[in-house]
Amino acid sequence: LGWAPRPGPPAATTALLASGPDGEMLWLDVTHRPGQTPCVRLMGRYLLPPCKQRWHTCAAFLPQRGLLVCGDRRGSLLLFPCSGSSGQAAESTGISDGGTNPVSEDSGSELEPSCLSQKGALPLQAPLSVLFGLHGKMGVTSVTCHGGYVYSTGRDGCYRQLRLQGQQLEVLQKHKPCKGLQWIEELRFTLDGDLLVLGFHADNFVVWSSRTGENLHCVPCGGGHRSWSYCSSPSAEAFAFVKCGDVMLYRREAEPCEQQVLLAPLHGRQIACVRRLGAVEVPSHATLNVFVTGSEDTTACVLALSERSRAAVPLARLSDHISSVRALALTSDEGFGNEGLSTLLFSAGGRAQIECYRLLCAGDPAFESTVACQVIHVASHRLDEHWERKKNRHKLVKMDPETRYMSLSVVPGTSSEQLLTPWKFLAAACSDGSVRVFGLREATRKLVLVAESFHHQRCVLKVEAFLHTRAGERRHLLCSAATDGSVAFWDITSPIADAVDALHRAEGEMQPLALGTPLLTIMAHSCGVNSLHVHETPEGQYLVASGSDDGSIHVCLLEVALDGGKAAAGSCLRVLERAAMPCAHAAHVTGIRVLRPDLLLSASVDQRLTLWRRGPGGLDALRTTFFHVPDLAELDCWEVAEAGGELRYYCVLCGQGLEML
Repeated sequence: LGWAPRPGPPAATTALLASGPDGEMLWLDVTHRPGQTPCVRLMGRYLLPPCKQRWHTCAAFLPQRGLLVCGDRRGSLLLFPCSGSSGQAAESTGISDGGTNPVSEDSGSELEPSCLSQKGALPLQAPLSVLFGLHGKMGVTSVTCHGGYVYSTGRDGCYRQLRLQGQQLEVLQKHKPCKGLQWIEELRFTLDGDLLVLGFHADNFVVWSSRTGENLHCVPCGGGHRSWSYCSSPSAEAFAFVKCGDVMLYRREAEPCEQQVLLAPLHGRQIACVRRLGAVEVPSHATLNVFVTGSEDTTACVLALSERSRAAVPLARLSDHISSVRALALTSDEGFGNEGLSTLLFSAGGRAQIECYRLLCAGDPAFESTVACQVIHVASHRLDEHWERKKNRHKLVKMDPETRYMSLSVVPGTSSEQLLTPWKFLAAACSDGSVRVFGLREATRKLVLVAESFHHQRCVLKVEAFLHTRAGERRHLLCSAATDGSVAFWDITSPIADAVDALHRAEGEMQPLALGTPLLTIMAHSCGVNSLHVHETPEGQYLVASGSDDGSIHVCLLEVALDGGKAAAGSCLRVLERAAMPCAHAAHVTGIRVLRPDLLLSASVDQRLTLWRRGPGGLDALRTTFFHVPDLAELDCWEVAEAGGELRYYCVLCGQGLEML
């Protein structure tokens, strides 16, 4: 049995859902008025999907949709129609004459047969949409509708945000509140915009705030109670539960909060990567820059940074990773409309895990940050997914070491009219010595490994993909750098074309192809390459800049030579010019960008940001400034055209903090 409040203002009628044999669930409307016996009316019959434990655990009516969302003991979410049942139920049930006359005391024994005697007149309806086992085998604990979205919780330690597409439920995002909170029981939305997560952490009942990321209340109750209730007000809070047949009550008066947050944190640990998503125009407000950061605390954060207020406001937090987030990549071929930003975000890091999201950002003065951000989880991939599904894996030895993704780069121009494919491709630098290429099809939410190569035979630190389109030719080129200081250049045009054909024939499943051998390898440094950037010149040549652990900077100018539309092995790329600055910095160079063919920007762990001029004689330092972020991890740059036509360059640095210059 379970109650489900009807949408709209409070009324005398409440829905009661009852699960019975063979997975049949009944919807009963119970009307109660003071001084009268409750009136029960059968409104609908539904069929739950087959499983071992076949009963519902929670339900909610979607406002103004005529639909019912249910969660069952198997962890599935179900969507049922309920719009047309009211009139038919009124004709098929004759329990009372509308509930206006009192019912005699002995009529209770006749209530059940009169209510269910004509249930065969109502059709047994199957679910319109089924998300089987969404919350694991422990079951769904609650379903809530808020702000046009559906939120579900379960005993898998996660709560999910969903939306309705037609008559299908679509998962947008998965959230993990805090470590150890496995039994999430309920979500509550406060008037000030906070989301409270109620659940059991070990033997305590906790109320966790998603805004501050901390426990607001903790009640030592023994944990895991199935019958409980919680209520809070500005003056007091109360928690009641049933334990060993006794009703226990915990009550506490509100205490003044003496803690004042001077500066809210973006992450709990070091920020390992940052990317600028774009700028959002908000009417009557300053333009906001939107960034994405990844951290060692296993989360990625979408945030808005205002130059006027100098405040960073988190818009969304992505918590699907099980290890640190070390690399981010954004699709560069997405159109940024006037209404906002829309792009694909790839995040990767430890445990060989890649996550893909669709980010939609638009200006909305109703929000505190004046920017609304919607996150849609598209796909995910792990190299050891097959290992996680093995039985008795504790008796086996895992041969493959734990692989980390060190860098990501989206292959440009793969979804254009020339290639005629719905697939986007992503290159990844891996700690196991491989360069891997993945294919993503957003419509089917598939992320597939399509090609790989172990040419480097050591940890690959950086990877950059670029597109050559001169003289009517299209070549997808890739640049990778490893811990030995080598920089390799690949032509991945043929592997991508072969992968598209294989994916089309096998309907999205394939064995990884071989990337082949690099076209050119340059020993640019004496040790690991921590930063890499490729910039195309107006003449169609390519400047490749890199920074190393030894504090050096290396720049080379490349030219692509094609022979009859096909690249000849070993002669596709030609080095035209090389320049190096051995002691450019006093520590690791972890960020480098080519702003113009004659202008470079480098950043190092020594907290110096240096502007270099590239000339015939090599690199000359123009200006050096200090920044305040220790342990610099990455640098991102962009240019903005001022009103007078002057170009201004901005950069964002991340490490033990975040800074924009």
